[in-house]
Amino acid sequence: MSIPVLQVEGLAVHLRGEGGVARILDDVSLTVPRGGTVGVVGESGCGKSTLVRAILGILPQGAETPTGAILFEGRDILTDRAESARGRIGFVPQDPYLSLNPVFRAGDQILEIMRRHAKGSRRDHRDRLVELFRAVQLPDPEAALRKYPHQFSGGQRQRLLIAAALACDPALVVADEPTTALDVTTQREILGLLRGLVAERGLSLLFVTHDFGVLASVCTDVTVLYAGRVAEAGPTRAVLDAPCHPYTRMLLACHPDRATDLAGIPGTVPAATAQPTGCRFHPRCPIVHSGCAVEAPPMVALGANRAVACPWHETALA
Repeated sequence: MSIPVLQVEGLAVHLRGEGGVARILDDVSLTVPRGGTVGVVGESGCGKSTLVRAILGILPQGAETPTGAILFEGRDILTDRAESARGRIGFVPQDPYLSLNPVFRAGDQILEIMRRHAKGSRRDHRDRLVELFRAVQLPDPEAALRKYPHQFSGGQRQRLLIAAALACDPALVVADEPTTALDVTTQREILGLLRGLVAERGLSLLFVTHDFGVLASVCTDVTVLYAGRVAEAGPTRAVLDAPCHPYTRMLLACHPDRATDLAGIPGTVPAATAQPTGCRFHPRCPIVHSGCAVEAPPMVALGANRAVACPWHETALA
């Protein structure tokens, strides 16, 4: 078997501040196989963006990683940010309106990335960027090189950022809620573009979102995060059709495309500096038991590539 392009193993990320230690991630594990598309889903404040920052090596100053490893192509980049990893992980940020410098031409900004991390001459880089602009379906790729960010629409800017993510021929692309700032029609176009590029180029994709509908259209597997811990993981279709963790069930019940009686989840995600003991979801859980507040539940295997962190998951299915 080939080595997965990405393996996150038991990762913890803590941040010390005036309010104490913020336990943003605890014991988080996931795997992105070569050519695989894996989603990470959860409410705001569950640690999704911190996971992305850890993978990209851009955690804030003072952040600690007391346990865990991040293996990229078999190398732990958490402790050894090797040159071989630079340019091999592409990133598509969340907001296309804030991710490009308005005073420089869009083409020049992406070419600078290529000059730092990709092999070849300036002419090679330019020719490759024109091809990428064509691949992401930007009109008139040659002219697009000379335009400033304000001369592109929101959807076109996101296409620019996808081209930037692909500029150094990465093995993995990390997309952090890349369609949040877009209208529904443009969102559908961008998701279709990502699916096509992944299939055509044999890329691996880690897709972070809070929307199960978006997740279902892109990812074959999903990891559900809650308050910095994995609640459930497995094939996307299996999780959508038969969610096992109470949090997953309630999160799906909030989605307008799936809910018959739309309702929110009572309470809020706990602050990272005041995480509850035991299962972090127990203060909001409808099937809470006395032991849930005592000890953090282990992941229970439910078959091939399926697991849930709830000893009462069968009750959740009832």
